[in-house]
Amino acid sequence: MTNQRGERAVAWGWSPITLRRLCSSLALALVTAACATPPPPPPAPPVITFEQKMAWILQLEDQRVLRLAGAASAQAPAAVPAQGRIQLAPAPPPTPDLLRLLDDAEARVRRRAALGVGRVGLADGVGPLAKLLADPEPDVRQMAAFGLGLIGDGSAVDALVRALADEAPLVEGRAAEALGLIGDARAAPAVAKMAAAHVAAGALTKIGPDDTGEQDPGAEAFRLGVFALVRLRSYDALASAVLTADGKPVTMWWPVAFGLQRIEDARAAPALLQLLRAPGSYTRSFAARGLGGLKDRSATPLLVPLVTGWRSQPQVAVSATRALGQIGDPSAATVLDKLVRAPDTDPNLRVEIVNALGAMRASDASPLLIDLISDPWPTMRAAALAALRQVDPDNFVLVLSGLDPDPNWSVRVALATVLQSLEAEVSVPRLEQLLDDPDQRVVPPVLNAMTRVKAPGVEKILMDRLQHDDPIVRASVASNLGELKPAGGAEALATAYKTWQKDTTYVARAAALAALAKYGREAAAPVLQAALGDRDWAVRVRAASLLKALDPSANPADAMRPAPDLRATLSYQAPEMVTPTVSPHAFIETDRGTIEIELAVLDAPQTTRSFSALARKGFFNGVSLHRVVPNFVVQGGDPRGDGDGGPGYTIRDELNMRPYVRGTVGMALDWRDTGGSQFFITHSPQPHLDARYTVFGHVVAGIEVVDALRQWDVIRRVRVWDGKEMTEK
Repeated sequence: MTNQRGERAVAWGWSPITLRRLCSSLALALVTAACATPPPPPPAPPVITFEQKMAWILQLEDQRVLRLAGAASAQAPAAVPAQGRIQLAPAPPPTPDLLRLLDDAEARVRRRAALGVGRVGLADGVGPLAKLLADPEPDVRQMAAFGLGLIGDGSAVDALVRALADEAPLVEGRAAEALGLIGDARAAPAVAKMAAAHVAAGALTKIGPDDTGEQDPGAEAFRLGVFALVRLRSYDALASAVLTADGKPVTMWWPVAFGLQRIEDARAAPALLQLLRAPGSYTRSFAARGLGGLKDRSATPLLVPLVTGWRSQPQVAVSATRALGQIGDPSAATVLDKLVRAPDTDPNLRVEIVNALGAMRASDASPLLIDLISDPWPTMRAAALAALRQVDPDNFVLVLSGLDPDPNWSVRVALATVLQSLEAEVSVPRLEQLLDDPDQRVVPPVLNAMTRVKAPGVEKILMDRLQHDDPIVRASVASNLGELKPAGGAEALATAYKTWQKDTTYVARAAALAALAKYGREAAAPVLQAALGDRDWAVRVRAASLLKALDPSANPADAMRPAPDLRATLSYQAPEMVTPTVSPHAFIETDRGTIEIELAVLDAPQTTRSFSALARKGFFNGVSLHRVVPNFVVQGGDPRGDGDGGPGYTIRDELNMRPYVRGTVGMALDWRDTGGSQFFITHSPQPHLDARYTVFGHVVAGIEVVDALRQWDVIRRVRVWDGKEMTEK
């Protein structure tokens, strides 16, 4: 007797015994499944600390990449067998990735990552940063705008123009700054409209002419807008923001004078004349510079009293002196001549007056200049030689014939530079004598001069020095071969680049590449491509820019990355790098006093660490200040003393939002990412340096020492206080 189910089983070909066995197996499976251990939960993702994220950012921006190549990417955990059971493998560690950090839950991480993306400088960062302009935190939006400016890609313009209407004025200002850095003049009207709106809202009413500290956010947006309009080279847009309908400045605040000076448009002259009468020294200085650049003679009666009254405003006197030299009005020469002869005139101002007398070709100054050629100060002797060549070219050669070789190498360098302005038959014999100068720092300017005057046999002279011991001499040789382009020069330069790999400095190799590019794409491209892998990032940067100039369609960005890893000498995880607890101070002891600098460890951690390490080794001890430009900068840190020396390595730029005002400390460069040991301190605001050179400190004591320094004063030592101890090297 069978039931319906049995009949169906028989119909399917199953016997009753088979059916019972099948049912038993199924029942056993169900019981076994009910007793089995459930699968383990997926492992928790690893906790990434704030410090680790900061270390990632430092590493990625230093290596100039957005993410680490070859690192494990985030993915679902894999299932692997373990003792007969299925077990989930641990999740791989997250990939260090700047773009992913832009979405971090913490605003401070998003902000710092945005700066890192900007410093890396790749166009792949534009879209993510543009998206970040909608972040709920204004500080993050500010940095996103700043980062877009550092990248400098035109695809960000539309997003930045929209950000000019942000509810936070500082975001508006940074968007304007970014547009200025990108350089698309079509954005100028929108930037001007933003700046003018803050004027109308009264943001400038409480500001003094010389104010450089933190201002009302609307005033800061106005300031950044003005600087952006200068970079965009739009006078009409600038005038609409800083001048009233009848052409008067909307404020006497110095950024207006800077903008009108820097724009170099004759229509700015009436406003500059008004600003020249302002009480602020910065405003007057910028106005004087602007009038000098425009060669406006109507300014002479206003400029002369500013020079003679130099004790009250020395910086203004310097700018007024330069302006008089540019204008060239001979009526000022007598006053300047008298001021140079006065024994109590500031030495730096005296040099500026000598330069001005030369620029205005004041023929009556010839006896004075001849006397100054024997001045005890090498800087004055060099200035007098150059000025005498301009003032009295007929007697200059006669004066030279009666001079013994100057005992100071820098004056002999100045002479070589002056000689290149003379006829070859006059200059070449003297240049040939200087070519054998015992101080190798003299040779490069001599080679430059010989190339300039096309001295007979100069090509052979250059080729014979391609293997010179001094890399700076070889750099000059390469540059001049690029100018002359002799037959066989391309091959010689290509060979030289390979031979010079042993150099500790990038200068000669980079010069060889630039010279080779003068021979054209066919000759240069193979070597430039190889140079994208140079051991020094600075050379890679140079090679990439040269390749791009030869072939605009080229994209060397990926081939040159990542930048050489500095982890062997630099720990990105070091606490003082990622979470510093103190701001180190550096004490620069000079012939004229001590300058105390607070180092910007948060904004430029790698730069400050490099500077401090060099100081602790005594690197700066005994090094001269090779460059002093009154009312601009004091520059030192070059052990050679000619502006071409360094520590034997380069560091990446750490561009940041800090402005160049009085007492700002910056890192000197040849081009992008060529920082080393040379630093400078500004005498006054220099907005054209903002976001171009790394700011890594600010003078907190001794600014009067900075003002008093002269060229060739010596740094006796630099000590660093790190919060625990003071170095005594």
